Amino acid sequence: MEQPIITAAGGLVQNKEGAFLLIFRRGFWDLPKGKLDAGETIPACAVREVQEETGLHTLELGPFICMTTHAYFDTWLQKDVVKETHWYCMKATDVDTETLIPQTEEDIEKIEWVAKENLPQYLLQTYPTIRSVFDAFNGGSLKF
Repeated sequence: MEQPIITAAGGLVQNKEGAFLLIFRRGFWDLPKGKLDAGETIPACAVREVQEETGLHTLELGPFICMTTHAYFDTWLQKDVVKETHWYCMKATDVDTETLIPQTEEDIEKIEWVAKENLPQYLLQTYPTIRSVFDAFNGGSLKF
């Protein structure tokens, strides 16, 4: 039997200093992302999920980076699924006045802005798919 495919979207968010927004969930550093709602576009999903998981509201959507896939057991569906996540560059445009609020109901414990030079230590404690988003961002020479 074929595994259901869940469509999701998320963001690689930078602030005006070029630092990246990382969330800490279930023992790993991650990027904000989530499932597509019925009738929603994939770019709109990416922005909504970043807003919900981080508390940021002033986001500027940038270019598409890549798509990742990973398999996991979905506790709501009670079956193994494949999640296809569409990743976008985003710019947080008003971080001076906005407060980062971890979405605790999604098991997010903390949120940090991480300077590019400090990324390697965080990426040691993340998922291969998240490293591939950073690789695609850097390898694709995407600037935002």
